[in-house]
Amino acid sequence: MKIGCPKEIKPQEFRVGMTPNAAREAVLAGHAVMIQTGAGVGAGFTDADYIAAGAAIVGTAAEVFAAADMVVKVKEPQPVERAMLRAGQVLFTYLHLAPDPDQTRDLLASGATCIAYETVTDDRGGLPLLAPMSEVAGRLAPQVGAWTLQKANGGRGVLMGGVPGVLPAKVLVIGGGVVGTHAGKIAAGMGADVTVLDRSINRLRYLDDVFGGQFKCGYADAATTIELARQADLIIGAVLIPGAAAPKLISRAQLAELKPGAALVDVAIDQGGCFETSRATTHQDPIYEVDGIMHYCVANMPGAVARTSTQALGNATLPFMMALANKGWKRACAEDKHLLAGLNVHAGKLTYAAVGEALGLPSITGAEALTI
Repeated sequence: MKIGCPKEIKPQEFRVGMTPNAAREAVLAGHAVMIQTGAGVGAGFTDADYIAAGAAIVGTAAEVFAAADMVVKVKEPQPVERAMLRAGQVLFTYLHLAPDPDQTRDLLASGATCIAYETVTDDRGGLPLLAPMSEVAGRLAPQVGAWTLQKANGGRGVLMGGVPGVLPAKVLVIGGGVVGTHAGKIAAGMGADVTVLDRSINRLRYLDDVFGGQFKCGYADAATTIELARQADLIIGAVLIPGAAAPKLISRAQLAELKPGAALVDVAIDQGGCFETSRATTHQDPIYEVDGIMHYCVANMPGAVARTSTQALGNATLPFMMALANKGWKRACAEDKHLLAGLNVHAGKLTYAAVGEALGLPSITGAEALTI
């Protein structure tokens, strides 16, 4: 198979879809790998690193898309990239289609087979290709939240850990999954007074057993959420409904109940955001203010630590990429129900029900797609 990896063009996206190590694995298995020149520079990988791994360097994204049987990326394809997709081609990347009707429409029109990292599953009910970036984003969230809280950035001017005689910042983490767990750990490690909310009693039991000495846990009903939000200096939104739009947990009207200068960090922004006032921002211009409340809503947070993120993502995606290359997408998905769960679009058909529900579009099952 011809596998292509273009340079990411989303603003301030420094990650790359394939590491040199992944390229080497594919080449050793007999596949041809094409990397766009400079694709790995943001993550600290040179063209020479890829050449040493056996990959070919090509000059433009157009060359990658034209020649590749499978295109491997990080972020969802931008409009110019979507225009280069073709029927029969496999796209393997993050898609986050539920809040993005334009991308969904373009992918359907392309006829390509699009497999989304964020909906691939595992035997434990987890999302193994989303998990490493969730870990990174969760660990980054208190860090960027602390920066947003600084007075020069419009925040309350509160130090996360306080100092002797001055209480630490109060941090509320909404969602106790991978993002929320890592956010809670790091915020507590910074000395903050942390509460993590979730709606799963079993998850709360786990968090209390493992982290009970580091942060508090609570049930995420609406009344408790807003009560704790009123007390918080920093609120981290860490909710996820796989493949679907994120629920809105704090409305614009409720911003008036929060502390002036409080910071909201919306890690769910890729899925539309979990605060009503959230809108996607970039690393270049990451924060904005609404009704006296500071919002940090960077849609590719892990891109800030591109080398760590690329290596973590590459470790997770490699086995699936190799299965797709070695077997072809149809056989690979037929033999692995977890990879089949990643199929979102095929031959002009939407193949993920939650996306269809979010966008009001018809969908077919992955099993049905295998027959097309």
